[in-house]
Amino acid sequence: MNIVGFLSSNELIIVAIVAVVLFGGSQLPKLARNLGRAQKELREGMAEGAAEAEAETETDA
Repeated sequence: MNIVGFLSSNELIIVAIVAVVLFGGSQLPKLARNLGRAQKELREGMAEGAAEAEAETETDA
């Protein structure tokens, strides 16, 4: 499910303005970079967990 699909263009503009006000223009690239890294780590962890679960079900069978 994609959260951007639920927001209209006006709402996205408001969210962007609020982000700039809260974090400042210089902090936004750092914030985006850290969010990207966190998302990558989450995907890797989920893939690792799924592989472990699959390996465990194969050994149980």
